[in-house]
Amino acid sequence: MNAEILGQVIQNLLSFQTILALFLGVFGGIIIGALPGLSATMAVALLVPVTFGMEPVAGLTMLTAIYTSALYGGSISAILIHTPGTPASAASSLDGYQMTLKGQGAKAIGMATISSMIGGTVSALALLFLAPPLSKISLAFSAPEYFLIAVFGLTIIGSLAAKSMVKGLAAGVIGLLIGAIGVDILTGYPRFTFGSMSLESGIALVPAMIGLFSLSQVMIQAENRGKKRKKISADAMSGKVLPNKKEFKTVWVSILRSSGIGTFVGMLPGAGGDIGSWVGYNEAKRFSKNKEKFGTGYIEGVAAPESANNAVTGGALIPLLTLGIPGSSTTAVLLGGLMIQGLVPGHELFTTHANITYSVIFGFIIASLLLGVIGLLGARFFVKISGVSEKLLAPIIIGLCVVGSYAINNNIFDVWVMVVFGVIGYFMRKTGFHPAPVILGMILGPIAENGLRQSMLMAKTDLLTYYFTRPISVVLIALTVISLFSPLVMKWWEKRNANNLDDGQETKIS
Repeated sequence: MNAEILGQVIQNLLSFQTILALFLGVFGGIIIGALPGLSATMAVALLVPVTFGMEPVAGLTMLTAIYTSALYGGSISAILIHTPGTPASAASSLDGYQMTLKGQGAKAIGMATISSMIGGTVSALALLFLAPPLSKISLAFSAPEYFLIAVFGLTIIGSLAAKSMVKGLAAGVIGLLIGAIGVDILTGYPRFTFGSMSLESGIALVPAMIGLFSLSQVMIQAENRGKKRKKISADAMSGKVLPNKKEFKTVWVSILRSSGIGTFVGMLPGAGGDIGSWVGYNEAKRFSKNKEKFGTGYIEGVAAPESANNAVTGGALIPLLTLGIPGSSTTAVLLGGLMIQGLVPGHELFTTHANITYSVIFGFIIASLLLGVIGLLGARFFVKISGVSEKLLAPIIIGLCVVGSYAINNNIFDVWVMVVFGVIGYFMRKTGFHPAPVILGMILGPIAENGLRQSMLMAKTDLLTYYFTRPISVVLIALTVISLFSPLVMKWWEKRNANNLDDGQETKIS
């Protein structure tokens, strides 16, 4: 990054629209994350249409700020009412809620805020220094590599985004079929349009995302409208928010370790904040001198998972920006946001569009720091958000869904697309399917199709031999095979360990 680009980055970040986007992103992310049932993925999907009319730097900065802030916001309800606002906050509830029962809820929130800020900042710095050199790998990519990387992206999300690998892959196939709707790029013939002119341009990505992630979640919450939500007592937030020096000394090593773990886990395609937070928690317990205190309201049990789950955000953006591989379901939606702005992941992001990319990365660093300041100052206010009724939230979210879907193309047909995909997303969730592979199929399907067709022309005769004569293609094929079979191997390994543990206990008893 030269002095000229640095000057453009500073100018971009000091613009009124970018500053406003940063504050709105952090505030909005914390609020949405604190509401049980609403996720970072849903928040990003809902606000992608808002960024369409914004400058690329402001729009993408707001989305990344929402991403990291929503993961932190989920810790508020997890710690205070034992109801994780996001899946990534589940590990924080173990010790966080026990601290609340001891009257240390405010301190637990303070520790979660500081840890999230540090974790996010560490991962953002990793993104700044690791992404540019890694992006050079994409220069060696041609049609065969783009086909294989699209297939790789589908298999990892399909196998890890759902509890069942078969259901995940099936959802990915559905996405591929939806992505094939429209005019064939090479022949010019319409496919699966059934004579509809509106379908010739294909299914609009943003309305589909909004329906699958946002409208379907409102439908799920409508089923639980009769259930009473736990309320946060005034005593839970009494006392000091900031931990003292002695407490911080006991956790700073764990915070840095978990930040590194979270960044690495985020770089693994298919792994998300929930995996990162549990790994961070388990490693903190393993290295701790006070293992027996974990789960009883120990402050390190809050610091470790919170720094890890926020560190996942920057790590997940590394494969997204360099190779176009989403590291989580949220970054799958962010990939859609990039494409709406006309930005294609790869080396061009760090050369042709370097001023935009580096502005977003530095904006992400500022958002992580801003999260800490706003989180500490507004901790006692944000806790009240988790008690907001679904009766108030549902119509607001539905209104945003309709307006966001219509605003992209000013077309009422897109609103109907959003409604249809909302219904599809609802039934998918009810039957154990995850919507993320569908979106990935829609995004990566056309890339895979073009790559395969061009590869066939390049190979001329033997396509399989052609692939195996290209080193990067061989590596991608190996990674694809590993990603397909790794969930089965992991399940077998867990089952084997569980059986060994049971045998050991039986031997002791006998």
